[in-house]
Amino acid sequence: MVIVIATVAQQAGSAILYLGGRYTGWWLLTRLCGLSLNSESCIFSSAEFFYRSGSTTLLFARFVPGLNSIASPLAGSLHMRVTRFLILDGIGALVFVSTFALGGYLLSEVIETVVRRFIVFGHLLLVVLALAAIGYGVWVLIFTIRNRKYRDVARVSAAQLRARMENPDPARPIVVADVRSHGYYDPDAVRIERSIRIEPSRLPKELEALKEMLECDCDIFVYCSCMKQATSIRIAHMLSKMGARVTVIEGGMKSWIKAGYPTERVPAHDLAHLPRFD
Repeated sequence: MVIVIATVAQQAGSAILYLGGRYTGWWLLTRLCGLSLNSESCIFSSAEFFYRSGSTTLLFARFVPGLNSIASPLAGSLHMRVTRFLILDGIGALVFVSTFALGGYLLSEVIETVVRRFIVFGHLLLVVLALAAIGYGVWVLIFTIRNRKYRDVARVSAAQLRARMENPDPARPIVVADVRSHGYYDPDAVRIERSIRIEPSRLPKELEALKEMLECDCDIFVYCSCMKQATSIRIAHMLSKMGARVTVIEGGMKSWIKAGYPTERVPAHDLAHLPRFD
């Protein structure tokens, strides 16, 4: 009875996520990958893995952290047939539930012993958590020290840049560059109006193509959508070393959209499309 009820509940939840992925696609996947530093990269790398491994991924997806959360909406976004999804996901749910139910039944005495020991050694667990917190603090400190070289990177708010754009100085033209560290998979993806694309993953080639722009007497403003503008700060630092005048837009694309400033659709040739099963 436990196995039947749990399997039905598992597949009911998966079916809801499948339908969400089928009809909202990008929106739902973005929310599920929201904890990732780069949600778009999370989506596309997962989709590539899912498509490459085939629909049988559903048979073991529940056992893989990360993939278990997005396998069902990915199946919907990749337009897997409903019948194929229900059959494979149902088998995967049955295997998953049965594995843990049977394991719990056969190892019940061991589990009870483990639980008792966890209670006895609860204080030890607190010590471990405290050490983990200290370790995290040390890591943040090291990360901050290593990034001190970026302290001198100039920054500007979205409002300040908008004011510059509305009152242009012919002697100092403006170039706005999109340096987001991923491709674009959402057909409705936007960028700052009249901005250009600089791909961080192939920066040397990009800079060679933009050599004339770097040699001109212009101000370059870069933006991304990652945490703390990590990518745009790194790119700005590299361009500054080459003699360019580069400024990072604080808050990146999010601050620009939040302020309601003009955007434009990402050109079709820059879009990367998710594969489809059908």
